[in-house]
Amino acid sequence: MWRARGRRAQTFLRTVAERIIETAPRVPVRDLETLRTQFPGLGTEELADKLVAGATRGSATVGAGVGAAAMLPVPPAMPAELAAEIVGVAGVELKLIAELHEVYGRRAPGNARERATAYLEAWASERGIELTRPVTLSTAMGGELRNRLRQQIMKRTLRNLPNLTPFLIGAAVGAFANHRDTARLAERVRADLRGTAQGQDKGRRGKGRNGQAG
Repeated sequence: MWRARGRRAQTFLRTVAERIIETAPRVPVRDLETLRTQFPGLGTEELADKLVAGATRGSATVGAGVGAAAMLPVPPAMPAELAAEIVGVAGVELKLIAELHEVYGRRAPGNARERATAYLEAWASERGIELTRPVTLSTAMGGELRNRLRQQIMKRTLRNLPNLTPFLIGAAVGAFANHRDTARLAERVRADLRGTAQGQDKGRRGKGRNGQAG
C-alpha cells in the first residue's frame, strides 16, 4: 500500500512539474517600459509593491477556489484540484518574479524561453536569479531543475493540503495561505534583487573614486 502511494506521489510531482515547465514560457511578462507606462510616477519600490499586491490577490483567488471546492458535499478529484492550484499559483508567481527582475533592472539574459527557465529556477529556490550563474536550457532538460521543482511542489503540496479538508478549512483560509506564501516569496526575491543592486552601486562608486576597476 505504501509503495503504491509513493508511486502515486512521485507521478503527481512529475506531472505537476512538467505542467509548470510547459506553462512558464507562456506566462505574459511586462517589460519595464510597459510597467512604467501602466503605473506612471512610481519609484522602484512603489512599483514593486504594486506588483506584489496584484500577485497576492491573484494567488489568493486561486486558493479560495480550491478551498471552496473542498467544502462541497461531493468534492471533485482532489489531486486534480491540488495540481490545478499549484500550477495556477506558480503562473502568478512566475509572472511576479519576472516582472520584479524587470523593475530592479535584473532581467535574465537570453531569449524568452531561456529567461523563463531562469525564472523557474528562481521560483524553485525562492530566490532572485544570479546573472553570473545563469541556468541553461540544457541544465533544465538534464533534470537538475526538474528535481528542484519537484521539491518545491512537494513543499507547496504539504502546505496546501489543509485547504482540501472538507468542513474544516474553506475558501477564506485557502485564500489566506496562498496570499501569505506569495508575499513571502516576493520578499525573499526582492531582498536578493535589492542586495544585488546595492552591490552594483558600490562597485560603480568604487570605480569612480579610483578611476579604474579593481
